[in-house]
Amino acid sequence: MTGVHRRVAITGLGLVTPLGNDAATTWNALLAGRSGIGEISIFDASGFPAHIAAEVKGFNPHLAIDDRKLLKFTNRSHAFALAAAEEAMRDAGIWPARGSETRWGCVVGSSMMGMEFAELGEVHRHCGPDGEFHVERLLTDRITADPMVFCRIQPCTGLALLLRRFGIRGYANSVHTACASGGQAVGSGMKLIRRGTADWVLAGGFDSMITPIGLAGFCLLGALSLDNETPERASRPFDATRNGFVLGEGAGFLVLEEWEAARRRGARIYAELAGEGNSLSSYRITDSHPSGDGPIQAMHQALANAGAPLDAVDYINAHGTSTPMNDRSECTAIRAIFGPQACKIAVSSTKSLMGHLIAAAGAVEAAICALAIRHGILPINANLREPDPECDLDFVLGGPRVMRTGVALSNSFGFGGSNSCLTFRNPEEAPG
Repeated sequence: MTGVHRRVAITGLGLVTPLGNDAATTWNALLAGRSGIGEISIFDASGFPAHIAAEVKGFNPHLAIDDRKLLKFTNRSHAFALAAAEEAMRDAGIWPARGSETRWGCVVGSSMMGMEFAELGEVHRHCGPDGEFHVERLLTDRITADPMVFCRIQPCTGLALLLRRFGIRGYANSVHTACASGGQAVGSGMKLIRRGTADWVLAGGFDSMITPIGLAGFCLLGALSLDNETPERASRPFDATRNGFVLGEGAGFLVLEEWEAARRRGARIYAELAGEGNSLSSYRITDSHPSGDGPIQAMHQALANAGAPLDAVDYINAHGTSTPMNDRSECTAIRAIFGPQACKIAVSSTKSLMGHLIAAAGAVEAAICALAIRHGILPINANLREPDPECDLDFVLGGPRVMRTGVALSNSFGFGGSNSCLTFRNPEEAPG
């Protein structure tokens, strides 16, 4: 079946996050307001200004992945991706079958390179007498000891592993737009089905930058919260006292399916993926423009693409990183688009409990929007105790909010100015 503007159903979800190693555990932790942030344990971070993060806990790749050949090419973030994607496929109850492999697509968002060569504190062992870090010495030592490390650090490796695992032979692409990667990957998957290039798409994002190099880079940018003594309070989007984000890791995947085909097979439809928008504002590497120009463009596009009127939007899963400028810019953008309607839209940032999953964030938060629509419950915006006067929206506070959601938006705004917005519609809602 080919055509244009075919509707897109979300029929499968899979998550590996700091709150749990599957979608149900993650969702229940969100509803319970349980934080996934704590002291870094996967390497000695005591010498860094920030030594807290939102780590994935209790994850065993050998239990999650039964293919030893794949495992030798797999780094930490790839293992998260394979586990989350497997859960999403099983949840959807559909698999690439003989003859349909080319009608399946796969689009992923990931960081620009694997960071595993900096794991376990090796950065400290490859410094010259002047104390400077020598990347070439570290890489030479690691590749000599383990030739597979060169394969694991390629930007396309995660995508290749997913294609191999699931036998997908259709359109495949990997998106590298920092914090917007996961959202843009999901939006790209929607477009493949809409225009008839694919009937099913596995779309998502994965990342793990909790390494010495990843942590050092964000510390040098001054982007991280230094509230090491109170990690569960460190991520507080839209709070007047916020002072930076908390680095997280994980993966989120969705199975997207042509709407009528999903209905014919009796699939459970979490939500319709109804629209997407993206822009590049190129203001600063770390900040959005104070006017919210780039996010405004992305949200306008996502609403127009879905044919959703402004007064139809009930919930926004905000980018909400807990950095002073970006939170303020996002609120400015929301008010600019919705005007007086802005104060009637429920808003929450789930980064308040799971930190910022960088390239995985947009995909994980897309899954959360689908779950919020499915269950009629909105997750909390945790740790907001002293509202910033410039962030005066209807934040979900005090606990989850039971509320039917007809239309929801998910925002993801990345380093370098990349912006993504996705529109989700309740399956019971007629298209605009």
